[in-house]
Amino acid sequence: MSSHHSTGFGASKFELGSRSRRAALLAATALSVFTGSGALAADDSANEALLKKLDKMERRIAALEAELKEKESRPPAGVDAKSSSRPASIRSVNATASPTDAKEATEAKGSKGKPEAQSAEAPAKPMLNLPPLPAAGDKPILGLVDSPVPGLSIGAYGEIKFGSAQNPAANGQWQKGFDAQRFVLLPTYAITPNIIFNAEIEFEHAGSGFDNDDKLHGTAEIEQLWIDFKIIDQFNWRAPGIDLVPFGYINQHHEPTQFYSVNRPELYLGLIPSTWKVPSSSVYGTITEDLKYQVMVATSNEDFGDSFDNRTTAKTVPLPGTAYAAGIDGLNGLAFSRPPLGDFQQLNNAVAVAGRLDFTPTFLQGFAGSVSAYYSPNTTPRGAHDDLGNFLGHSSLSMFDAEFRYRVPQTGLELRGEYVRADFSHPENLRANNDSDPTNNVGKSMYGYSGEIAYHVQLGTVLNSEWEAVPFYRYTYQNLQTGGFAGTDANMPTGAGQRQYHTAGFALFPSPKIALKATYQHVIDKSINSAMSDSFLGGVGFFF
Repeated sequence: MSSHHSTGFGASKFELGSRSRRAALLAATALSVFTGSGALAADDSANEALLKKLDKMERRIAALEAELKEKESRPPAGVDAKSSSRPASIRSVNATASPTDAKEATEAKGSKGKPEAQSAEAPAKPMLNLPPLPAAGDKPILGLVDSPVPGLSIGAYGEIKFGSAQNPAANGQWQKGFDAQRFVLLPTYAITPNIIFNAEIEFEHAGSGFDNDDKLHGTAEIEQLWIDFKIIDQFNWRAPGIDLVPFGYINQHHEPTQFYSVNRPELYLGLIPSTWKVPSSSVYGTITEDLKYQVMVATSNEDFGDSFDNRTTAKTVPLPGTAYAAGIDGLNGLAFSRPPLGDFQQLNNAVAVAGRLDFTPTFLQGFAGSVSAYYSPNTTPRGAHDDLGNFLGHSSLSMFDAEFRYRVPQTGLELRGEYVRADFSHPENLRANNDSDPTNNVGKSMYGYSGEIAYHVQLGTVLNSEWEAVPFYRYTYQNLQTGGFAGTDANMPTGAGQRQYHTAGFALFPSPKIALKATYQHVIDKSINSAMSDSFLGGVGFFF
C-alpha cells in the first residue's frame, strides 16, 4: 500500500533540522539516562562517556536530517491515478480540456484529470510537469483501492447502449436492441518520472470471442500500447507502438463523457475512422502556453477491407479472379482502411505522416480548438486489381481537420464545430471504383462538417454529488460520393454517401465520471429510399 505518502517521516511533518527540537531531544535523552542510572552521575568518567554518546547521537540526527532533505527534493516518481484514461500530462500528451471541463479546469488550475483531488505535494521546481505519485486516498486502481506499486494506476471507461433503431436491411423496420459495446482497461505505469508506460485493452460487445452457448459476439484488442520518454516540455518522444492518429478531437478523446450523444459524433464513424489506431512513433511537446503539437510517422492506411484469410502469404490481396472488399468506399468512408496492428500483415510499404496543433488562447477563456493533417503517399495494397484482372496503380490520401469547442464564460452555453476533408490523388485506382458495385463508388474527395449547441444546467446536490444536465442539438452533413468517379464501374452517384444527421437529446452527469444519455437521431440521404436508419437510444457511459 502507498501509506508512506501520508504517514512517513517527511521533513514537511517532522522537522528534525530545528535546533529547538534537537535540544529538546537531547535533554530528554539525558534525563532518561540520569534517571535510570543515578550512580553514574557521580562518576566523572561515566559523565564523559555519556557526553560522547550524546554527541554521537546529535551527529546521527544531523545525518538523518540531510538524508530526508535530499529525498524531499527529488521529483515525484509516479502518475496521477485519477486522471482520465488519457491523462493530460501522460496519456494524451496533447490533450486540450474540453469546454465541458473548462470551468473545473479554471477553478482547479488543471485539466480533466481533476488534480484538485490529489493530496501528494509536488516539489517547488519539478524537472518536468509530471503529476505526483498518488496518495493513499486517490484510489488509483479502478477508483476502488490504493495501488500496491508506486507509479501504477489502472483506469477504465465503457459504454452500455440500448433502445430502438430502424434497420435499412429490413426496409426500415424498427427493432429493439441492447449492446454492451465496450469496456476498456487503462493501465499506466511510471517506470521513472521520465519514462512512462501506457496501454488500452478493449473488450467489445460483451465478449472476447464468438460463443454460441454464452451468446457472445465480441472482440478483445490492444487499442494503445506505447512508452513515452519525457525529455523536456518542448520535445518528447513516444517510442514505436500502437497509438491514435493525432487527427480530430474525438479520435483522441473518445471516452463517453467527452460527447453528449449515445453514439460518437457522426464525422467519426467513417470519414474519420475512429478509433483510428496505427503502428507509429511520434514526437510532441508544448510550443507556448497556448499551443501544443504532435507529429507522427505511421504505417499507412490501406485500401483493403477484407479478412486476414484473403491476404496471401506473399502479403498481397487475393490473386486476380478473386474479389475482395474495398477499404475505402463511398458508403463507409475510411472505416475499413485502417492498417493491421500485428504479425507483419501490412500490404504495402508506405509510411504516412500526421500532425496536430492544439490551441487554448489565454485571451479567449473557455475556447479550445485544433487543426490536424494526415498524408499517405500510397494506399494501394500489393497486387490490387479490379474484377477484370487489371492491376491498379497507386493513390495517395490527404486529410485535413479543423475543430473548436467553446464554453461561453459565466454561462451554461457551449458551442462546437468541425470540418474534415479527405482527397485522393487517383480515385480511378481505388478498389471501390473497380469492384463491379456502382453503389459504393468514391469520388475525388470526401468531406463533412458539423455544428453543435449545448447548455449546461446545474441540478444541485443529489446523493452527495453535484448533478448536471446537458441538453444538446447537433447537425452534421457529409458527402462520401463527390463527383469525379473513374474506373471500371458505372460512374453514377447513388446519393447514399450524401447524408444529413439531426441529432438531439441530453446527457445527465451524476458525476463528471458518469453520463446517462438519451438521443434521437433523424437521418436523411439522397438515395431513392433515403437512409431508413433513424434511432432512439439510451446509454450509460463511465470514465475514471
